[in-house]
Amino acid sequence: QVQLVESGGGSVQAGGALKLSCVGSGYTYTIQCMGWFRQTPGKEREGIATILSRGSTNYADSVKGRFTISADNTNNTLYLQMNSLKPTDTAIYYCAASPMGWVACLLRTSLFHSWGQGTQVTVSS
Repeated sequence: QVQLVESGGGSVQAGGALKLSCVGSGYTYTIQCMGWFRQTPGKEREGIATILSRGSTNYADSVKGRFTISADNTNNTLYLQMNSLKPTDTAIYYCAASPMGWVACLLRTSLFHSWGQGTQVTVSS
């Protein structure tokens, strides 16, 4: 089992920035892909950024060029730097882990088995 705990959410004005963190514990050696996802009421959870254990990254078009995913493997911590935030970025943000490598890192939500509790990000206009 892998346990994940997110932090860093909050409220910000449009154009601002936030950095989310996610600390992993437990069987972290099984993780091949980690990702950030977000969800708003009434919508499906959306994959927005993933990173392979080797460091390759993938982004949804909606955040490409504005968000950056990174990982500190020594400290089992995943980050999401979010710049140029828009009101449409308002959502609950989740980090997740998958043992399935590049396939999961194609933003395939169903292949992620371990999830954090989520952190709210609110962007006001």
